[in-house]
Amino acid sequence: MAGSGKTTLMQRIAVHIHNQQLPSYIINLDPAVSSVPYGCNIDIRDTVNYKQVMKEYELGPNGGILTSLNLFATKFDQVMGLIEQKADSLQHIFVDTPGQIEIFTWSASGTIISDMFAFSVPTALIYVVDTPRTTSPVTFMSNMLYACSIMYKFKLPFILVFNKTDVTSADFAIDWMTDYEKFQEAVQDEKAYAGTLSASMGLVLEEFYRNITTVCMSAVTGEGVEDLFDKIARAGEEYANVYRPMLEAK
Repeated sequence: MAGSGKTTLMQRIAVHIHNQQLPSYIINLDPAVSSVPYGCNIDIRDTVNYKQVMKEYELGPNGGILTSLNLFATKFDQVMGLIEQKADSLQHIFVDTPGQIEIFTWSASGTIISDMFAFSVPTALIYVVDTPRTTSPVTFMSNMLYACSIMYKFKLPFILVFNKTDVTSADFAIDWMTDYEKFQEAVQDEKAYAGTLSASMGLVLEEFYRNITTVCMSAVTGEGVEDLFDKIARAGEEYANVYRPMLEAK
C-alpha cells in the first residue's frame, strides 16, 4: 500500500541479497516513481514513458500508471523469457509493484503478470503494512480487509509484513490478531458505527489470522529481514506442496 515503506523495503532486500551474495533478480513495475534507490535488472520505465502516456491518452496520474502497466503487460512474455533462461541460477525474483494497490490488484495487467509468474516459478505475495499508521483499530481492520481480499484474489502464499517497527512496535497488531478480546477492548473507544463494524469484522477474519504468515520488521534498520527471508523460503515450500497442484488442476 502507498506510504507503507514498500520501496524502502525493496532497498533493504537489495542490500541483504548483495551482502549475502544471493543470486537474485529485481524488477520495478512502478512507472511513476522518479528514482529507484536500488539496482533493477528490469525497469518498466525503460520501456514505457509514464508522462508521455498521460499526455498522449489525456489521463490523470492513476490512469497513466494503469495504462503504462497495461502496455508493459503486452510485452511481459519477453520478461518471462529472460527470467526462465536464468531461473536455474536464481534464488529469488523480487517484483516492486505500484503503491496504488488497486492498480495492480484489480487490473487485467496485474492478473496477467501475477499469473505468468505463478505458472512459471514459485510465487508469493508480500503485503506491507505501515505499522505507525495502523494503531487505530479501524485503520488496522481496513488494512486486514485489504490483505484478506488480495490473498483470496490471487490464491498464492501470502506474507503480511508489519513495517516501520523502529518507530512503532507491532506487538499490538499481533495481539489483535491472536486475541479477539484485546481487539474488542481497543474498538470500544471508537465511534459507534465504525467500532461496531470493526468488531464484527474481527470475528469474521479469525480464520484469516490463523492461516496468515506475519513478519515484524524495520526496512530502515534491517531488523527482521532475516525472518522475512525465512518466511519467503517457507512460502516457496507452501507453493510447491499446496498451490502448485491447485494451479495445475485448473
